Amino acid sequence: MTAFMRAPRGSIHRRLAFVGAVTAGGLLLAGCGGDGDTKGADHTGAKESATSGATASSTAGTGAFNAADVTFAQMMIPHHQQALEMARLADGQASNARIKSLAGRIEKAQDPEIVTLKSWLKGWGKPEKAPSSEMPGMHHDAGGKGTMEGMMSEEDMRKLKAAKGPAFDRAFASMMIDHHKGAIAMAKDEKKNGRNAKAKKLADDVVKNQSSEVATLRTLLHRL
Repeated sequence: MTAFMRAPRGSIHRRLAFVGAVTAGGLLLAGCGGDGDTKGADHTGAKESATSGATASSTAGTGAFNAADVTFAQMMIPHHQQALEMARLADGQASNARIKSLAGRIEKAQDPEIVTLKSWLKGWGKPEKAPSSEMPGMHHDAGGKGTMEGMMSEEDMRKLKAAKGPAFDRAFASMMIDHHKGAIAMAKDEKKNGRNAKAKKLADDVVKNQSSEVATLRTLLHRL
């Protein structure tokens, strides 16, 4: 008989238990190793996906743009700012409830648009203001001062600020019609020549919303 066969029964049982334990341990380690590799691969993929998502998100904030987009944003900011200045006068100087209501809508729409336009220019690495000589749609008054299409002159604004009641209502309606027409013209140019999808969408909103407001203002003007 071999030494193994001559070994005491207790010794044989201990050897079999040891072999079984080693085999089970090896299988367990192999299984854990496989899971670890898979999890590692999944984790790496998740990291890459998250990084790609973050990059895509930051890129989406600005998007592709061209000179027309930049000009649109640079021109629309001061244009909106003057509209807000005009609209804020209505609360204390207008007598017509519909004029006050429309002025409130103008404030509500254009104030956040200014913030949006400024954020785009910052994202594009462009200044909020550009030299008037580089901005299409500019013309010069008798004093040689450059003014944007639809913008009120300093004299226009002085008259509006001095007006009260029905006189203010009529002046506001007339001036805002011209002011909106200038914004609509700029927005149509952006829709035609711009590249940035978000800027073109905002331009489309300007055309639709302000065209509707022009129609309302004209109706009010006839009744004032």
